[in-house]
Amino acid sequence: MSDQQNGAARDLPLDDEGRIRLQKLLALAGVASRRRSEELMLDGQVEVNGEVVTRLGTKVDPARDVIRVEGRRLPPISGKVYLALNKPRGVVSTMSDPEGRRALADLVADRPERLFHVGRLDTDTSGLILLTNDGDFAHRLAHPSYEVDKTYVAEVAGQVYPRTIKQLREGVTLDDGPVTVSRARVVEATKEKSIVELVIHEGRNRIVRRLLDHVGHPVRRLTRTRIGPVRLAGLASGEHRELTTEELGELLDSTGL
Repeated sequence: MSDQQNGAARDLPLDDEGRIRLQKLLALAGVASRRRSEELMLDGQVEVNGEVVTRLGTKVDPARDVIRVEGRRLPPISGKVYLALNKPRGVVSTMSDPEGRRALADLVADRPERLFHVGRLDTDTSGLILLTNDGDFAHRLAHPSYEVDKTYVAEVAGQVYPRTIKQLREGVTLDDGPVTVSRARVVEATKEKSIVELVIHEGRNRIVRRLLDHVGHPVRRLTRTRIGPVRLAGLASGEHRELTTEELGELLDSTGL
């Protein structure tokens, strides 16, 4: 499916009930040609709301029905927008700032939608942040109960030894409670500094900085490189892009939407 699919609902040839033939939707969404889409249906590779659909005349609601092709979620076609943004250091994680500092809205001034951010990054932290106009999606993705992993790469003071990585993996308790670290590894290390990669699913205030400071390695630079399936790689500082169909489908599944 095209990454522009989310704004294309009004352009679909829907019937009076807002429905469309399934194979036509798959073809228009770029999943496959109409002929190949029909083959996928006949082969039992297409599901709608958990049921395998093989009847070629089946109609679906492209905005509401949960459609899977070969096990992969096809996000609903709607007016919702989902963006990945590479936030530079020094930009505040709000859409506007009363103090006049550079904010997220300044980086997406070309977008006509009224967007808001999913979670936050410290002003002095760079990297991946998601923007959307889908309130349910934003609320769930930011909530720790859904346990969407977030990957950070930190430059810290001093040499990080295996015992410290072991301590992080076993869990650390901060003033506001325990922190679960899904994965931790040293990317490189010298006596003066180390590069550490951490994977956590929490979003508490300055959690990574406090975590590494707690184990004796204050953070000098910090970047978030991944949220669930969405990677920062290839996105220059200050740039944004729409989520791919695969990324969005996986995030929707992760958040139960």
